Amino acid sequence: MNSFFAVLNPIAFHLGGIEVHWYGIIIAVGVVLAVYLSIREGKRRGLKEDDFYDLILWALPFSIISARIYYVVFEWSYYSQHPDQIYRIWDGGIAIYGCLIGAVIVITVFCHYRKIPEWLLLDVVAPTVIMAQGIGRWGNFMNQEAHGRPTTLAFLHSLHLPEFIIQQMRIKGVYYQPTFLYESVWDLAGFVVLMALRHRPKLFKRGEVFFGYVIWYSFGRFFVEGMRTDSLMLGSLRVSQWLSVILFVGAIAWLLHRRYWQPLAPWYLEGVTKYDKKNEE
Repeated sequence: MNSFFAVLNPIAFHLGGIEVHWYGIIIAVGVVLAVYLSIREGKRRGLKEDDFYDLILWALPFSIISARIYYVVFEWSYYSQHPDQIYRIWDGGIAIYGCLIGAVIVITVFCHYRKIPEWLLLDVVAPTVIMAQGIGRWGNFMNQEAHGRPTTLAFLHSLHLPEFIIQQMRIKGVYYQPTFLYESVWDLAGFVVLMALRHRPKLFKRGEVFFGYVIWYSFGRFFVEGMRTDSLMLGSLRVSQWLSVILFVGAIAWLLHRRYWQPLAPWYLEGVTKYDKKNEE
């Protein structure tokens, strides 16, 4: 049986001399699904479909570059000795936080020039982004990365995991914690929660779906990151844990500020309001 559940090949297929990796395919599936769902919701909220297509043309490459730069910067001790590896993103090494930072920058600039309500657009895409993150973690699974500390076969069986996951967590004869799976489950649960709640009347002011995403993701990421072994330490915590704390506290503070000091902010379900359209003129 174990021979059937051998380690999975990270290469899906070849196109001539080009290796097509499962890592890229899985991430692409998450992105396409996120764009599709964002466009559907954006139309309901009064946003234009073409704006989403234009946005993705800018946001996708910039986010990937930003994610890679973030990863390389914090792993510079390795990449300074292997500069030829810097561009090899198909082997893994894309930092989610770097990707999110890049995406928010692009959205901010894009909304400014297109005169689109920034908070509304962030609310529309937030649930689909965390969904894409949950799907994308399976790319890490195929590459046998983003795992946790060594563990035992008995522990993995106690989690009632499918055999193919257990065998993929066996790296050079050692079993590891499937932290990729913990984060994937947390992310997909966040997607379900945000999707279930954001259409409830008088629940979310504009911007609060996005803050909910940041709070949910950073809370879970803090604990999952603490289980991993491939993260850069900064003092007593990992870099991503520090960033998670900053984002968690900052999102709550900003949410409370906007709720109580900007009481006239429109509700999320109002979509594009007359005020927004007036500002476009």
